[in-house]
Amino acid sequence: MAAVDDAAVDTAAAAETPDDGAATTDASVAPGTKKTKQWFPLESNPQIMNNFIEKMGFPVDSYRFTDVFSTEEWALEMVPGPTLGVVFLYPIKEATEEFRAAEKARIETEGQVVDESVYYMKQTVGNACGTVGILHACGNIADRVAPKPGSYLETFFSTTKSMSPDEIAEYLNNDDSMDEKHAEASTTNEDGDAIDPSTIETDVNTHFVCFTEVNGCIYELDGRKASPINHGPSSPESLLSDACKVIKGFMERDEGEHRFTIVALAPAVED
Repeated sequence: MAAVDDAAVDTAAAAETPDDGAATTDASVAPGTKKTKQWFPLESNPQIMNNFIEKMGFPVDSYRFTDVFSTEEWALEMVPGPTLGVVFLYPIKEATEEFRAAEKARIETEGQVVDESVYYMKQTVGNACGTVGILHACGNIADRVAPKPGSYLETFFSTTKSMSPDEIAEYLNNDDSMDEKHAEASTTNEDGDAIDPSTIETDVNTHFVCFTEVNGCIYELDGRKASPINHGPSSPESLLSDACKVIKGFMERDEGEHRFTIVALAPAVED
């Protein structure tokens, strides 16, 4: 759908779409890192994302991704709670890059507190931001919503939980199994039908980030940034509204843009 007001989001957007004259996929990896390979972009679609995490061993009968139609209260009340993760898609533009640089400089000057238990990785694979965002969402709740025993996610998180963000990025980069899983998810529609890869645009400029709550604070997890960003106090009950307060800042910095999507990792309910 098209956005109907400044706080509405485009839930029908095909995730990562090109914008002539704006940043390309070279901006989709962490600055200062070498982009070693490139995947097809993942669509910002709850059903596709749920199919993806289910195949990796996440219990979608307990929690699953669902659309958030607006940052307004009426839309947040439609989402079952408590929310355990929020994945947000936005277009990379000059204004977003200027803000990111200013934010980095502020943190370098003022500092911030990041809980050591936050699960965080860098992004070095082009167009991997959707998968990185999903891994951030699932990885930070593995103690509350555990992957199925013997599953891909259980192995991935148990193997990487003690690694540094750069080491996890390197592990993901070398993981042939994830190459295959992401390729399937990014070339399959929500009905499970295959998409012709030749029709998929790979030179894109939109980016996924994740918001999660860890030990009483909300963190923005973006594989392009130097570290997690602590946005202050939060709780599972308030995570969605707290994340939307931050998301409103992204929208206000890009007035007139409608290519924003929000999905929440929320309790599974019967349709």
